[in-house]
Amino acid sequence: MHQWNRLDRPLILASGSPRRKEILGNMEFDFTIVKPSLPNEDEYIDPERLKESLQELALAKARSILPAHASSLIFGSDTIVVLDNEVIVKPVDYQDAQKMLRRLSGRMHKVYSSVALICENIQFTKTALACTEVFFRKVPDDEIDAYLDKNEYADKAGAYAIQGKAMTFVDRIQGCFYNVMGLPISETIALFNAYFAFMKGQ
Repeated sequence: MHQWNRLDRPLILASGSPRRKEILGNMEFDFTIVKPSLPNEDEYIDPERLKESLQELALAKARSILPAHASSLIFGSDTIVVLDNEVIVKPVDYQDAQKMLRRLSGRMHKVYSSVALICENIQFTKTALACTEVFFRKVPDDEIDAYLDKNEYADKAGAYAIQGKAMTFVDRIQGCFYNVMGLPISETIALFNAYFAFMKGQ
């Protein structure tokens, strides 16, 4: 019986995220990293069909490194923050991050992560989606500013990293913690189990 992280072909993580690298490594996968080549990622997200379009983005990231790796398993992922049905993207600067965190303060927001696993040679494609509800306590402006001064917000959806100093903003979460970091555990395992089931049926 196959274990989900013992693969029979090379695995490539199509992401430059150090968080995804860390999580996938902690799951004891053996993989290499190839950063996806996908301009204008934000254009993939459609608020009217949010879940579907986010999975399409993860799939597009994985496919962007083809055809050079057609025989490998390619794993793509993307994470977004949603508040009041509005997608909160990565901040463009300090002031933008400040506005984001002030909006999130004292409220619940949702973090969605999509994952995609593909192999071109065997025509295998599978995607999954996870959602975690994150509840922020009411955070005073001076605490927000002190956090932003550390520059941890850069390149983070919603302008914060839950695994970093922004942990003090969080009152509670409902769902997978690692999803908020950028990689949902159960959904990731499910993709690889689906791959083994697919291979067994060949």
